[in-house]
Amino acid sequence: MGINSESDVTANLQIGPTTLGMVRIFIEGDGIDLPMDFDPEEAEDIAEELKAAAAAARKMGRKR
Repeated sequence: MGINSESDVTANLQIGPTTLGMVRIFIEGDGIDLPMDFDPEEAEDIAEELKAAAAAARKMGRKR
């Protein structure tokens, strides 16, 4: 499955700080619990990538 493939899989996403000063992205779905910890700088990089992807998606949506 790639980034452009549709799927019927559903999952819950939680994001927050840990007591150890990390940022955790926690994905919970059917048969999977996936905690991913990032230092604050990495989390900021991920946030920037999300914002850039949202801006690109917004532009693609306007072309239709």
